[in-house]
Amino acid sequence: MNVLFFSPGFPSEMPNFVRGLAETGARVIGLGDQPAGALPEVARHALTNYIQVSSMFDEQAVVDEVRRELGGHRIDRVESVWEPGMLLAARLREALGVPGMTVEQTVPFRDKTAMKNVLQKAGLRTPHHARASSESEVRAAAERIGYPLIVKPVAGAGSADTHRIDGDDDLERVLPAVRHVPELSVEEFIDGEEFTFDTICHGGEIAYHNISWYRPRPLLQRQLEWVSPQTMALRRVDADYLKPGVELGVKTLKALGFRTGFTHMEWFLKEDGEAVFGEIGARPPGARSVDIMNYACDIDVFRGWAEAVCHGRFSQSVERRYNAAIIFKRAQGEGRIQRIEGLRSLHHRFGPHIVGAELLPVGAQRRNWKQTLLSDGWVFVRHRDLQTTMHIADAVGTDLQMYAG
Repeated sequence: MNVLFFSPGFPSEMPNFVRGLAETGARVIGLGDQPAGALPEVARHALTNYIQVSSMFDEQAVVDEVRRELGGHRIDRVESVWEPGMLLAARLREALGVPGMTVEQTVPFRDKTAMKNVLQKAGLRTPHHARASSESEVRAAAERIGYPLIVKPVAGAGSADTHRIDGDDDLERVLPAVRHVPELSVEEFIDGEEFTFDTICHGGEIAYHNISWYRPRPLLQRQLEWVSPQTMALRRVDADYLKPGVELGVKTLKALGFRTGFTHMEWFLKEDGEAVFGEIGARPPGARSVDIMNYACDIDVFRGWAEAVCHGRFSQSVERRYNAAIIFKRAQGEGRIQRIEGLRSLHHRFGPHIVGAELLPVGAQRRNWKQTLLSDGWVFVRHRDLQTTMHIADAVGTDLQMYAG
């Protein structure tokens, strides 16, 4: 099977998806705008060929360049597991006559307003919402929906440019900060814990699923610099309190007609037990979340995805052994990392339950925490007991410190 894979070198998880494809027997042709020599070694080793295009965002030019470079060679699948590449991948499928999601099928996974309209027609609970492309339209939507509300990009990913609005003063403060966003979704604010429902499907059937818990909810993660955000893959995905979210997720996939690949849905659990849809992407979660799925079950989810899209199966046995969490660290101060404190002590206290760490080294420039959830590094932890996992993750948040200056 010949697979054209969009952006094999970026973001950082992409080389592992390429590896998974190669390990399932696919011939993988990479498509990107960086030189082949700049690709990570894992990606270079797994690729059969590589097509470098001048720009990934001129869709017609990419289609023309790909056709020319392929020279009539057959492509069986076109895959993108990175949000900005979803529509381009769909256009390439249509241009090359390759099965998979069309542009029309992809749009509701990219356009948050279209997404919610489809689900509302299916009778699923979504936040009240409106689309806005001007400040006057945002104000009108706010008056119609009422406070508190959320303002975020229609075609965004994650929680970038997402703001909670509690009143008119808040709204006027936020509007200048989102002028660069072409279209905004103005939504009812849902007060509750935030979870994910992540799946690998083939032929319209769910072969594997995961539920992660955001601690604290992403909006707070992006507002409070001192927070060490956590994403925690839960062992007991069959717990009673999670069943409304699982049911919502299954119905969401059916309403959107999703067939094969990875999906990442975010949903809210209100205090009264109601599950409310947040958003969904036809892709895996980012920010190393696939890694915590692997740690939770001791499987290779990258390879599992590749097997599903290439061969219509998921052959690995899924035994949910652990709760697994990633904790993101933000250095205190500005400039370059000066020192890191507490990691050795954490290893001594929790031993094998700390299963990985990748922190910026001393001397490295601190990253802008507002632009990347990955921040200045991360730590992976896992344990069978949820309360113990939370205790270890919270200890990493408080006792591991990075200082910049």
